[in-house]
Amino acid sequence: MAAAEQTVPVRLRVDADPHDELEYQLMTGEAVALDLRPAPFVLRAAGAIIDFLVYFGSYALIMLFVFPVLVETLSLDDAVIAATSITLLVIAIVIAPTAVETIFRGRSLGKLAIGSRIVRDDGGAIGFRHAFIRALVGVLEIYGTFGGIAAVTAIVSVRSKRLGDLLAGTYSQYERVSSAPRPVYGVPVELEEWATTADVARLPNALARRVAQFLEQASRLTPETRVRISRELATEVAIYVAPVPVTEAELFLAGVAAVRRDREAAALDLERRGLVSLAPVLTGLPHGFPTRD
Repeated sequence: MAAAEQTVPVRLRVDADPHDELEYQLMTGEAVALDLRPAPFVLRAAGAIIDFLVYFGSYALIMLFVFPVLVETLSLDDAVIAATSITLLVIAIVIAPTAVETIFRGRSLGKLAIGSRIVRDDGGAIGFRHAFIRALVGVLEIYGTFGGIAAVTAIVSVRSKRLGDLLAGTYSQYERVSSAPRPVYGVPVELEEWATTADVARLPNALARRVAQFLEQASRLTPETRVRISRELATEVAIYVAPVPVTEAELFLAGVAAVRRDREAAALDLERRGLVSLAPVLTGLPHGFPTRD
């Protein structure tokens, strides 16, 4: 417990502006920002046009080619024709979009084309209620005004939300993100001598994951939150590390994470080389035993 009583003084240096794009970030319970980007207005408009052509185009094709044949075959009267037409229209512009977004968890053909998905404001998957509200309001703002209300609302909204999204508590999340390689940092220069004798083997996996997540998102936190979380994590980590260096809390966390990662990588490499050396014994055939294809 002596290690836990040592203090880890903090002298925080912030290189990035922590206030950039805070409106677009979802904060977890530990105040770690998740990089969830809303779909831009232009892409949303393109996806809406595709969905409009699919749903309303299907209705138009049925009314032009299929429905007349049914009317003539079944000799339907005017009242039945009107009721059936309205029913097919409701199915095309309300029921079908609701069913598609509910079954495919916020996806549709248009959203699949632009790489987006409808999610709740908290980032979770939408349900039937969200999809139904969006489809019902879409009758007015998309079909009733040819997208006029939806366009105006999306332009003035921070997350390009249309009126249906505002009422349903949803937004379009952009998921087609370029896979840029994450930088891998080594042990900080100030802690290189400490790293040669540091013992970090007792650090729990769950706590190590929290440290790695904090280090990845640290530049996107506010300075006050960054200082507070780094101090809290450093206090928790210090219990499992010996010796504890006297340095900045965030620098201490970076050193512990780098040492643990490097030692685990070395252990896995040693295990792999051991399996390679044993491969002839494990997979080889007894002496004189014939090889059969």
